[in-house]
Amino acid sequence: MDLLYAPEDIPFLSNTIQREIVYRLLRGPQGERLRAIATLGNQSQRTAKAIAWLRANYAKPLRVDELAAVARMGMSTLHHHFRALTAMSPLQYQKQLRLVAARERMLVEGLDAASAAFEVGYESTSQFNRGVQTLLRPAPHAGHQNASACRFCND
Repeated sequence: MDLLYAPEDIPFLSNTIQREIVYRLLRGPQGERLRAIATLGNQSQRTAKAIAWLRANYAKPLRVDELAAVARMGMSTLHHHFRALTAMSPLQYQKQLRLVAARERMLVEGLDAASAAFEVGYESTSQFNRGVQTLLRPAPHAGHQNASACRFCND
C-alpha cells in the first residue's frame, strides 16, 4: 500500500504499518539483539525509578522488598541492576545519601552531628558515626593484596 497517493488513509493505517515494521524487525536476523536492547532499557528505567524513590525517601527505613515493588522488579534483579548502575547496593546508596544530607545540614544549617543524624534517618548517633568512619576510611594503596601489612596503609 502506498500512502503517498492516499494521504487521507494515513491517520487510519499509520499505526498498523508501524506495528508491522516493528514485527518484521523483531522477527528478522537482528530481532534477538533488538529485544535484548529493549529489555535492558526497560530494566535501567525501572532501576532509575528505584534510585529516584530512594533519593526522595532516604530518611525512611529501607525495605528492599518495597523498593523492588516500586521498581516492579524482583529483589535479586533489582540488586543486580542497581549495583550495575551505581556500583553499590541499595542500602549502601541510602547510607551515602544520608551522610551527604547530614553533612549539608551541618554546614548550611549549623546543626550538630546528632541533630543532623536524626533528621536524615539515623536511629542513633553511634550508627551515624560508624557511617562517617566508613566513608572517611582511606582505600588501600593500589597493588597491595594485604592492606593490613602495608606500613603506608596503617599510619
